[in-house]
Amino acid sequence: MALHGDNVPARHSPGRREGNPFLGLANPALENEIIPPLNTLSQHPVPPEVAYQLVHDELLLDGSARLNLATFVTTWMEPQAHQLMAESVDKNMIDKDEYPQTAAIENRCVAILADLWHAPEADVATGCSTTGSSEACMLAGMALKRRWAARTGADPSRKPNLVMGANVQVCWEKFCRYWDVEPRLVPVEGDRLHLGAEQAVAHCDENTIGVVAILGSTFDGSYEPVADIAAALDELAASGGPDVPIHVDGASGGMIAPFLDPDLVWDFRLPRVASINTSGHKYGLVYPGVGWAIWRDADALPKELVFNVNYLGGDMPTFALNFSRPGSEVIAQYYTFFRLGFEGYVAVQQASRDVATWLAGEVEKLGPYRLITRGDQLPVFAFTTSDDVTEWDVFAVSRGLREHGWQVPAYTFPQDRTDLAVLRIVCRHGFSRDLADLFLHDLTSVTTTLQKDVAKVGSSGPTSFHH
Repeated sequence: MALHGDNVPARHSPGRREGNPFLGLANPALENEIIPPLNTLSQHPVPPEVAYQLVHDELLLDGSARLNLATFVTTWMEPQAHQLMAESVDKNMIDKDEYPQTAAIENRCVAILADLWHAPEADVATGCSTTGSSEACMLAGMALKRRWAARTGADPSRKPNLVMGANVQVCWEKFCRYWDVEPRLVPVEGDRLHLGAEQAVAHCDENTIGVVAILGSTFDGSYEPVADIAAALDELAASGGPDVPIHVDGASGGMIAPFLDPDLVWDFRLPRVASINTSGHKYGLVYPGVGWAIWRDADALPKELVFNVNYLGGDMPTFALNFSRPGSEVIAQYYTFFRLGFEGYVAVQQASRDVATWLAGEVEKLGPYRLITRGDQLPVFAFTTSDDVTEWDVFAVSRGLREHGWQVPAYTFPQDRTDLAVLRIVCRHGFSRDLADLFLHDLTSVTTTLQKDVAKVGSSGPTSFHH
């Protein structure tokens, strides 16, 4: 080594880098000297500890997932699930020839869901995993459109339409726009805040590819009357009208009703239900993102939509909008099915519903609020301010709760009920009775502060805050 002065090693030139870039010097001040790249890549690598710490520190600015009462998405899983996901995150879900056991586990999950939803032949069920319910809905919508085209002769002069409540998740409006289908959004009105049977039938005609019924509206957690809608469509077909299938969007309720509402008929027990989707990453109790689409039988999924792909040495059928994605979420879904079993799911979902109904009742007792739903369907409830509260609104409450760390959305209902603005609480696994009690304490504090502000200055709002 070249020396200079008093046997001090010569320094490297500033622009020179030597050795393995994955091995960094132990400089305790290094992370304070580095600015993360914003728009372009940095010129040089940094030690892994530095990269981790800086990214980790930036993420501290996010809200706490466990205090996010807006999201339906799972925010807690067991350490063993974390480990399995880490071990399988490098498996490409599409490559079923190279990862045959992951593919077999996906098929097991499909069969389990088909059995829960009373498919006629659950052991040979037709279905697939997806990145979430949005993709699953797109696939189900495509199948409905192809089946309609086969029934009607695919006359290019005819415009297909899809009937659904105005309260549907935006993925259905995306489907209609992307696949050139007319969305027939049935307005909400009065106390009917989701799709009703009479209204669904009134919007159907010979060009209707299907009716979407939601088992668990994201606006208020209520179930749409799937059986009543099916009965009304049966009558329509029997009287010479169009024979319209149903798709059940069970993004949340598809993993609640089988365990807590076994006598509720909403699934493949209704012959008119052609397909069902759910989000494994919601009440399926898995981290995002995984969803599932299941069809009644092979006939409900047109064969021309399924591709046989020769990929990496194997010929495999695939029906998806995405191609490569990690197998970890599917593995996590299977772990949760295996870990909990039927009785375990009953216990977990019942605990969430118990928290929701208890908290809803306590909110009602506060006085200034009126419940829209009570958490007795999805473990979700919505509430608004009482008629005599005129000086502040739900948006002010949402803003106040955020100051305590709680993320609670405030929003208006769809067209024709935009006068109704609500707060919505989603009770998931991990939102315990203890956390619910702490939330109630903070809600009481925020409410008291708003009332005191009104007494002092005459008005505390409304605020423009909108979650």
